[in-house]
Amino acid sequence: MPAQSWWRFNSSFNVAPPQYVPAIRMHSGKTEGVMMRWGLIPAVAEGKESDNDPPWIGIELAERSEPYRGPWLNSQRCILPVAGFYVWQRTPEKVRRPFYVKLADRAVFGLAALWDRSVADEDDVIESCAIVTLPANSLLAEIDNVEKRMPAILRRKDYGAWLSGTPVRARSVLAPYPAEWMEAHAVSPRVNSVKHNDASLIQPVA
Repeated sequence: MPAQSWWRFNSSFNVAPPQYVPAIRMHSGKTEGVMMRWGLIPAVAEGKESDNDPPWIGIELAERSEPYRGPWLNSQRCILPVAGFYVWQRTPEKVRRPFYVKLADRAVFGLAALWDRSVADEDDVIESCAIVTLPANSLLAEIDNVEKRMPAILRRKDYGAWLSGTPVRARSVLAPYPAEWMEAHAVSPRVNSVKHNDASLIQPVA
């Protein structure tokens, strides 16, 4: 649990950028819980939001591409606590079919993410984040049959290394989560609209 927290939030079943999400990071040697904008605004953007602020960043891009390499090398890493996430499958009819994915043995788990702080001319500060992605495991590759990517899911024992380890140590804990430890089922296309946000969104459909 965080030593300090500056967040207050309710459960959401349909989170989308640029909404604010709870995140855990290191601050002055302690973990803290904060709310961050989902969709990374780089520091060089000087607080200017855009439609291209990425909610997801491939680990390959984070390691070598500006402006995301800065947060990676500066250990601006955080963990987003979730109960599950959605993945879309492209059907033969070219329809995007949503699936809900969760872990078989953990009700809540952590996704690896990067964060940055961007300051506007008026000294307004926006702290934002993006989830780190990896090549998909066999389960997610079958569902996400276009991008074949998945969020980086952290094991509990790796939380400390991700938050406070060197970039080399943090990279070493990132691997596609074992498919046999995960579950997925098709859900209603109602999730495709952010105006819907209730528990029925994660219920299985035929």
